[in-house]
Parts: sequence; C-alpha cells; structure tokens
Amino acid sequence: MTIFLILAPYGAFATLMLVTSATVSLLAAALICLGVIAFDIARGRSIKILGVGSVIVFTAVGFYLTFVDATPSAIAVKIAVDAGILLVSFASILIGRPFTRQYALEQVDAETAKQPGFLTANYLITGAWTAATLLMLIGNIAVLYVPALPLWTGLLIAFAARNAAVCFTRWYPQYRAAKYGTPPAGALPSR
Repeated sequence: MTIFLILAPYGAFATLMLVTSATVSLLAAALICLGVIAFDIARGRSIKILGVGSVIVFTAVGFYLTFVDATPSAIAVKIAVDAGILLVSFASILIGRPFTRQYALEQVDAETAKQPGFLTANYLITGAWTAATLLMLIGNIAVLYVPALPLWTGLLIAFAARNAAVCFTRWYPQYRAAKYGTPPAGALPSR
C-alpha cells in the first residue's frame, strides 16, 4: 500500500494531464501529496522529503502556469515536473539522506537500521528512482524536440522506468538478505 500512496500523486498527475488542464492536474497532484503527508502524520510517521518536495514541485509549476505563463505545452509541464522531482531525488542523495531511507526506517527494526548495508541499500534504491526519473525526463524531452516521435513514446518510457524502479526496490533488499544472510535492509515497503 505504501508504494501505491507514494506513487499516487504522480499517477493522478499523469492521468489527469490526458483529460484536463495542466493547472488542474498539478493542483490535484499537490492535494494528493498533502493527503499522503496527512495520512503519514495521522499514523505517527515522519514527514517525507519526497512528499514535501513533490508538493513544492507541483505547486511551483502550478503557480508558474497560473500567474506567469499559461502557454507551456503539456509535454513542457511534464518536463518541469520531472526536472523538479529529479532535483528532489538527487538532492536527497547529495545531502546524505536518500529519500527511501525514511520509508525503510518505518519498516525495519532498529538493529537492521544500524547495519552498514542499510544506508548503502537506500543509496542504491534512491539511485534507481533517480535514474528512472531521469529516463522519464529524457523521454519527455525527446517527445518535445523530436516531432516524429508519437506522444505515447514518453508514456511508454515513463511506464517502463517506473516499473523497473519498483521491481528493483522490491528485489534488491531480498537479494541483500540472500547474499549476506541478514534481514532485508532498505526497501520501500510493498504493502
């Protein structure tokens, strides 16, 4: 369930971009992010870097469209969102707090969280999500600047990149557990 909640704002944004305005899509995604943050707080969980960063990205792009320039294409808006989320993800790595660590800490016992491989696993998993976001950004840029590419090319790249990151997130902790004989460390939960 947690992966669903983490991805819900982005899924809503992408889906709504197909049927309504970018501003409405961004507002809905920001509100869903706020709902996920409220859900975490209500359950006694921490406020996540990715959640707050996503609210900021969706809101900033929405404000830009509303108050500065309402003319960017849907692809340009997706590029702006992808670039913002890429920045959030990459920044979490640069500051030494890979965003997946916050989710993992809520799923593992204190002993597992102290293992040296725990932080490494979270760097790798966050890196996988950062790479997936970069691929989505490249896919949208390609659709924007290569007019011969069909629109669904960007959607296909996004779908494949996201699913690869989800699969890696589920596989890697199990791999570490099998290889090192320790409890899975560093996974985004699959529940």
